[in-house]
Amino acid sequence: MTVPAFIEARRSIRAFTSDPVDRTLLDRLVTAACLAPAPHHSRPWRFVVIDTAAGKAELAAGMGAQWRVDLGADGVDPARIDELVEASRVKITTAPALVLGCLTWDGLDRYPDEARLRAEHGMALLSLGAAVENLMLTAADVGLASCWVAAPIFCPDAARTALALPGDWSPAALVLVGHPAPDYVPRERPEVPLATLRAHR
Repeated sequence: MTVPAFIEARRSIRAFTSDPVDRTLLDRLVTAACLAPAPHHSRPWRFVVIDTAAGKAELAAGMGAQWRVDLGADGVDPARIDELVEASRVKITTAPALVLGCLTWDGLDRYPDEARLRAEHGMALLSLGAAVENLMLTAADVGLASCWVAAPIFCPDAARTALALPGDWSPAALVLVGHPAPDYVPRERPEVPLATLRAHR
């Protein structure tokens, strides 16, 4: 049994060169993301391409401020909070480009009960995951490195406000994109334990 090479080629890479990523390539990644399956033939996602120093700094500052509040409420030592927030800021601001995936209710069904609304939102979130995978696979195919960062799903309001996005856009996934650093060496992937992760009935 083999996995297709284009899937094997996708790795989570945070080590980039300082070279910018051409916007036509970034549009190609977003186009691939928008081919993901979605409920009811909808497109419940929006993508924000962030490749300016100002945009990256604003997003890092907005999310960092909320993370600082959350860590403080968790009782984390202030020095450790400073360290974590600064590391996050550096990771975001030094990536050549970012693609922020946001959820909307565009094309989704509305229900009078909370249970079905949660299910509808869950379908949209699953669809966004498929879109992000499409984006990252396409990045690998064109020789770019990428890394999925989950931070926005913990602070969607802060991310939305930082970038002045429409009120119905809910940030949920951030992908760092760039040209891979020449000295990057991927770690060896562990074997997939099918006996543990797969069942037959």
